[in-house]
Amino acid sequence: MPARLTHDLRDERAIRGGRRVDLTFGREGDDERVPAVLLLPEGASRERPAPGAVLLHGFTSRKEQMADTVGAPLLARGIATLAIDLPLHGERIAEGQGSQWGSGGYARAVDRSAFGNPLALAGSWRAAQRETSLALGYLGARSEVDRERLAIVGFSMGSFLGVLVAAAEPRVRALVLAAGGDLPEGTPFARVIRTLADPLRAVRRFDGRPLLMAHGRRDTTVSPAQAQRLFDAAQEPKELRWYDAGHYLPARAIDDAATWLLERLG
Repeated sequence: MPARLTHDLRDERAIRGGRRVDLTFGREGDDERVPAVLLLPEGASRERPAPGAVLLHGFTSRKEQMADTVGAPLLARGIATLAIDLPLHGERIAEGQGSQWGSGGYARAVDRSAFGNPLALAGSWRAAQRETSLALGYLGARSEVDRERLAIVGFSMGSFLGVLVAAAEPRVRALVLAAGGDLPEGTPFARVIRTLADPLRAVRRFDGRPLLMAHGRRDTTVSPAQAQRLFDAAQEPKELRWYDAGHYLPARAIDDAATWLLERLG
């Protein structure tokens, strides 16, 4: 029998539209704890549980950015969110390797930590998938959240991770992928990653559940062609929305996705 999930409260305060809870969670007895930001809509309770979504950030980003940019619009629509720091990101970047979010030094530190080492990379991806599943379990176990109405929202790297987890997790009832797509073709990096996890194979298994992809027509990080390949491989029901943007999507795209998600989760 797996060890139960526990959490350690760091801070809790009222915010516009609900409550913000800063915490760490993990399985009882595990050394590694996952830092997270939980946003709970006003009025959510055991009697009136809210739908919920796990938020997965992009490369060199962190939980706070997802909570602020994605969690807030979802909170305004009555959806609870749990944004987590993925391995080697946010609070979890190794001490002495840089901690300033968004800096070139931080990106290089993350790259040296795992992305330049295939074995370390494989371990990090396995940990990220396991912790995303734990996040779904923790969010669904909250009395304020309806475990039958859970989703994943991922951005960029978080989209890649999100489709892998959602394909294997029947608890995920809807999936939003922002700036996500298939792996780039013809690179050694892509060949290594595809042996570990293939997004095309994963998205084919996410069948019968709604999928929304949002992408910038001028994205040079995850190309429109990569997004189209992933969308073409996906099963219905699915929708791909294009925006006049690069890798970072406009606020309108986030609002559109929040409205779409509320309609699917109810």
